[in-house]
Amino acid sequence: MPLLGCLLLGCVLLALYAPGGALRRDEPTPRQAGWSPHDLAGSIEDAQNRLRRHPDDAAAWAGLGFLYLEQARRTADGAYHAKAKGAFERSMRLPTGDGEPYIDAVIGMGALANAGHDFAGAVRWAERARKAAPYRWPLYGVLTDAHLELGHYRQAESTLRHMLDGRPDFASFTRAARLERVHGRPGPARELLHRACAIAGDPAEYAFCQGQLGDLAWETGDPRSALAAYAEALATDPGHVPSQVGKARAQAALGHVDQARRGYAAVVARAPSFVVEYGELLEHLGDRAGARRQYAVFTAQHKLLAAAGKTDHLAMGTYEADHGDPDTAVRHLRAEWKRRRSIEVADALGWALHRAGRHAEAATYAARAERLGGHHALFAYHRGEIEQALGHTTSARAHLTRALSINPHFSPAGAARARKLLAATA
Repeated sequence: MPLLGCLLLGCVLLALYAPGGALRRDEPTPRQAGWSPHDLAGSIEDAQNRLRRHPDDAAAWAGLGFLYLEQARRTADGAYHAKAKGAFERSMRLPTGDGEPYIDAVIGMGALANAGHDFAGAVRWAERARKAAPYRWPLYGVLTDAHLELGHYRQAESTLRHMLDGRPDFASFTRAARLERVHGRPGPARELLHRACAIAGDPAEYAFCQGQLGDLAWETGDPRSALAAYAEALATDPGHVPSQVGKARAQAALGHVDQARRGYAAVVARAPSFVVEYGELLEHLGDRAGARRQYAVFTAQHKLLAAAGKTDHLAMGTYEADHGDPDTAVRHLRAEWKRRRSIEVADALGWALHRAGRHAEAATYAARAERLGGHHALFAYHRGEIEQALGHTTSARAHLTRALSINPHFSPAGAARARKLLAATA
């Protein structure tokens, strides 16, 4: 039985949102109910206008900070993180009557720390909030996210259970779905996301939820369903960048290459965090000059971050392993492993070690990622390559076959390489 099965898929919680435990398909979606894709921007403007009139409103400053965080998530524009930080800090400086900072601003600082990949810092902010207000349920969302990223999966699960007991809502259901995905259980994850979509409170939430359904369909090898979910997200919120990228990714898998290239180009012009993925597609299509341009944007961007003391070791290590210097990749990923021991970092470090020729050590990390994560095509492919390098042909074939069975489109170059290796060892 799934780890969270009894809690999340039993009749108690799921019955809260649909009669008889079944999702009512005749209920209008948020888009059908008349939501505007501009509601988030309008809410930000409303909050700013209120604060011009009431600059000492700690709650309004905290609320504005959360709106900025949501805008950063939907647009992939990190400039909103700085705005959120300013709003939360302003809120915490204002008097609240008890001498303590406004608690939602403290929670907001934790959410901001998660967004900036300071997961240990996020735990500290959330624990500070819990000491002051243990029944402010959003703080448990911050804690769950941080523990997941740190690889503290038991703590993440127990925190989420507490959050669900106290507030079974959109925020807790989407996090429960994420935990199910981490453990390779797409069925429960999909059901939870459908429940979350049914209770989404605004266009941004609905687009996020549909985007997650698209990601789940993509991860399980169904690009057509992924494309439909991304289209639903974008119909509600045309500016939802994660769904724009997902749409381009699915189009490429379905052979709609020109559409995919246009989609990627439009996204990276505004959100350069996706340039490596775009470059890999271009490289697979034979446009090496175009790929080099995208990779140059990535390296320039991360040089600026490093100069500001904000090196993203996971991103740099992953890039260097595939497109640069594997030894440099290992150094970055060992540094990241010291900070957090998640399945993503274990897989990335194992792959970097393999690329650097340290196959036996690589196998230990690949096995750890697979043991914790389970149902990930890229992890299975990486382990297959490592087993092949170790001369374990039978094991390599099993892992490569599993990678392609999970998602035959998991990577343009990786999927092609897996097929080539399987054909060579047939």
